[in-house]
Amino acid sequence: MKVMILGGTGSIGSAVTQELVKQGHEVLGLCRSAASAKKLNSFGARPIFGDLRHPERWSKVAAAQDAVIQLATDFSGDMGKVDAAAMQALISAASARSTPLRLIYTGGCWLYGETHSRVATETMPKRPISAFAWMQESAQALQKASNISCTVLHPAMVYHEDGGGAFSRYVEAACGDAPIEVWGSLKTRWPLVHRQDLARAYRLLLEAPDLCGEFNVAAEIGVPLKQIVAEISRRKNHDGSYLLRSRKHVMFKYGAWAEGPTLDQQMSAEKIKAECGWQPQYHRFEQAEF
Repeated sequence: MKVMILGGTGSIGSAVTQELVKQGHEVLGLCRSAASAKKLNSFGARPIFGDLRHPERWSKVAAAQDAVIQLATDFSGDMGKVDAAAMQALISAASARSTPLRLIYTGGCWLYGETHSRVATETMPKRPISAFAWMQESAQALQKASNISCTVLHPAMVYHEDGGGAFSRYVEAACGDAPIEVWGSLKTRWPLVHRQDLARAYRLLLEAPDLCGEFNVAAEIGVPLKQIVAEISRRKNHDGSYLLRSRKHVMFKYGAWAEGPTLDQQMSAEKIKAECGWQPQYHRFEQAEF
C-alpha cells in the first residue's frame, strides 16, 4: 500500500514507519526539517516537506495515497484546532476519490478518563481529560465522513528501549540518583504496551480496511506505578526513593495534559486480538529493555 504518515518521525511514528517499510509498504512521511527528512530516508520512507498547520500544502497528496496514518500531536494549547483543520482538509480532499481513503487516527487511553476497578473496552463511554477532548471530536468527524474508512486506535501508555517513553521521567531520575517523582499515587495503574507491539497493531489495522470503529491496544491491562518504580529502581541500581505529587500540583506546574499520567486506568485489547490476530511480543514490561 501507498501510505502517508503524519508524525512519522516521532517516538511512536518512527516505529510505525519502520514496521510498514519492513512489511513492503511504500511510505511517504510529512516532515518540517532536513533532520526529519534524513531520518525518514534512513527508515526507507520518502519525505515530503510540509507542516500539519498548513494542510492546504499536503492534503491532496495525502488523499491520493491508499491510506493515511495520523500520529502527529504535541502539547501546545492550539493542537486541537490544528488537528481539526488538518482532518477537515483530508475529508475535503478525499471527497474527490473514487474509493474511500483508509485512515488510522490516533486517540489514546486518556480518552476513557479514570476507570478504577472497571476495565475499559471500546464500548465504554468516553470521558476524555480536557486537554485531549478534541481527539474525540476529530475522531467522530472522520468516522462520519462518507469517503473515509476510519479506524481509531487507542494506545495504552507506551514504553520503549530508546529512553523509556512513558517511563522516561522515572528512568532519568533513577539514572541521576534522584528521587523518582510519582504523579498521583503508587496505586495508580497504567495500561501498557511496547512501541514495537503498537507499531504492529497500526500495520494490522491498516491492512484490514473493512475494520472500522475503535480498537484499544494494550499488552497489560493495568500495572500499578509501585511495580513500575520498583522495577526501574532495580535495573538502574537506584535506592527506590520517590516523591508523590498530587494531580493538582502537576496540572498547575505542567498544564492540563498532566492529568493524564495521574489517571488510574485499566484497558482491554481483546477486540484487536480477536479481529486482527494481534498478540504482543512483550506481555510484561519487565521483559523489555528501557
